[in-house]
Amino acid sequence: MKLLQTFALTATVAAATVLGASAPARAEGKTITLCWAAWDPANALVELSKDFTAKTGVSMKFEFVPWPNFADRMLNELNSKGKLCDLMIGDSQWIGGAAENGQYVKLNEFFDKEGIKISDFMPATVAGYAEWPKGTPNYWALPAMGDANGWTYRKDWFSRSEIREEFKKKFGRELDVPKTQAELKDIAEFFQKRVIDGKTVYGAAIFTERGSEGITMGVTNALYPFGFKYQNPKKPYDMQGFVNSDDAVKGLEFYKALYKCCTPPGYSNGYMQEGLDAFKSGQVALQMNWFAFFPGLYKDPNVGGDKIGFFVNPAQKEKGSQLGGQGISVVAYSPNRAEALAYIKWFASLDTQKKWWALGGYSCHKGVLNDPNFKNTAPFAADFLVAMDQVVDFWAEPSYAQLLLAMQKRVHDYVVADQGTAKGALDGLIVDWTKVFKEDGKL
Repeated sequence: MKLLQTFALTATVAAATVLGASAPARAEGKTITLCWAAWDPANALVELSKDFTAKTGVSMKFEFVPWPNFADRMLNELNSKGKLCDLMIGDSQWIGGAAENGQYVKLNEFFDKEGIKISDFMPATVAGYAEWPKGTPNYWALPAMGDANGWTYRKDWFSRSEIREEFKKKFGRELDVPKTQAELKDIAEFFQKRVIDGKTVYGAAIFTERGSEGITMGVTNALYPFGFKYQNPKKPYDMQGFVNSDDAVKGLEFYKALYKCCTPPGYSNGYMQEGLDAFKSGQVALQMNWFAFFPGLYKDPNVGGDKIGFFVNPAQKEKGSQLGGQGISVVAYSPNRAEALAYIKWFASLDTQKKWWALGGYSCHKGVLNDPNFKNTAPFAADFLVAMDQVVDFWAEPSYAQLLLAMQKRVHDYVVADQGTAKGALDGLIVDWTKVFKEDGKL
């Protein structure tokens, strides 16, 4: 997740709440503040961090901001060199800007000194959450919250004999988890405006929101499988024929077709919370959303348990899922750098990572994810592993905000506002991005 990533599913932790046991005398008065978004994983981190206080005597405060306001609030804090946050769990796209602007502490020397091995964490999360420049061994964060875009479906509807028989008669195959984007659309169309238990339901809740990052985080889950590339892998920032390739055009056309055929009425500005609401209220058969929400959905009394199923974003020409998640960084302006670094060391340990996963956080540690029993620890655990092996991320350039806003506009205008063509939207996007990179001296 990116600029905004999510809304709270349940109660959120109040900002700036002092937590944990009283600090031992050796650290009396020492308190550090961790800044993140207000959502379920943050609640889990509060519980987990009690162990840090018990071990070190350092008390914890938390500044948790709802996702819609998180980026503005925390980027303003970083840009103003504020001292509110000692630790920041910031979005993956912030790495470039935070590194180049001196806002995060470079962690290489600390990792070496403390024996922290970045290789203990899954490569996709290191590349996505910690590295800058990309592809170089320069680390500004420790992978903290792994995440990717996935799907939920109404398993109980899929299992009904009359529905299964009708689907097989129409498509010549069993109604099951889709293996391709095309199969996903077939399923969504099949359920669109179907009456189930006396209620009209719809095919799919997907991301269409324009104001922040929503539609970009959604459409990429079609673009990647169809063959979209951000740039020429052999020539950085060379976008012609990659961003607007024939396959990329087909991917964008597909996403628009899915939006037009199979979403609930008025679903023109939906993102995470709207998708959760649609699924939990029984409106849709399929829902696109982040894995971070799946533990809460599985526990939901109305649509969870045996009623819900999960699957990885389907392939088409190739595999691909939008990367979400964040790394944890030490803020360069922190007056409590030693204590913040101590938290990083504690958080990096395998024992802490095991408990992090058990409490509802998404560990990125190989010792957790490669455990032979990991796939059995949650009904979505196996899918999470597959998704994290096929993730692609948006630009992490210092100017990512301009790059993101340009894509938001181009894609929303085409998909939702029905303006122009897919090729025209992607051609225009190259123009927009080229201008940004020229201004940055990259072209």
